[in-house]
Amino acid sequence: MKSTAPEPSSAPKAILRPTVKEDRHFVTALARGLDVLSAFRSRDRMLGNQELARRCGLPKSTISRLTYTLTRQGYLVPATDGKGATGYRLGSAVLALGGAMLARMDMRQIARPLMQDLADGSQAMVSLGVRDRLSMIYVENCRSESALTLSLDVGSRIPVAQTAMGRAYLAGCSDNERSDLMERIRAYDEASWPITRAGIELALAHYREHGCCASFGGWQKDVNAIAAAFRPEGGRSVMVVSCGGPGFNLSPQFLMNEVRPQLVSLVRKLQGASGEAY
Repeated sequence: MKSTAPEPSSAPKAILRPTVKEDRHFVTALARGLDVLSAFRSRDRMLGNQELARRCGLPKSTISRLTYTLTRQGYLVPATDGKGATGYRLGSAVLALGGAMLARMDMRQIARPLMQDLADGSQAMVSLGVRDRLSMIYVENCRSESALTLSLDVGSRIPVAQTAMGRAYLAGCSDNERSDLMERIRAYDEASWPITRAGIELALAHYREHGCCASFGGWQKDVNAIAAAFRPEGGRSVMVVSCGGPGFNLSPQFLMNEVRPQLVSLVRKLQGASGEAY
């Protein structure tokens, strides 16, 4: 049985890209098309041009041209909701790209049995994630058969700034990358930045002391999680393992006292494993 805790809703603001200043090699039209594809979330059955325009921060006329082109190329497919509304869903061309990427991610195969052991022992959901812009994306999930877990799966996105997984990524990445991400998080939501920054700084201090970041009801009410980051041997990018679930099933004390040592041991094993991350 899965918890009804929702996947985070789509960001209310436009997708934030790094500022591109007079870069003659940068193809704006291509970037916008990729932004359209990135606007879809795993729970979206379909999106119309108006909603895509809102999520991408682009004029609806521009979105219309992009969705037309992406449809011709197989990256989007026309869809209806059965009530007269029309829009688009992701097409098989996107699946082909994502499948090729996941197939080459050896670390998923290496991590899965270790993650499943932790999931069975903790009766929680154990997830492996990578960063995309200001989100973390689940690339592997393991659940205990007897556990009441979250309704998130491979491909789900969660925010970097507010989650245990995202904050563990910030703790595990380089100083330069962390500074860049902090600035992008600040620019994304200036009003919430003082509270967000304080939460991140507290999480970083917690990571230095305990070897993991924690979120006890801070992202989703009644959801508790801990997470730790690692960089695979020979890997270019940081990956994160999280362990979490409904708070009534996973208390902060249980996660920190019982699960944390196992999580830290797991990421140490993955740190020394040789396998292509991505």
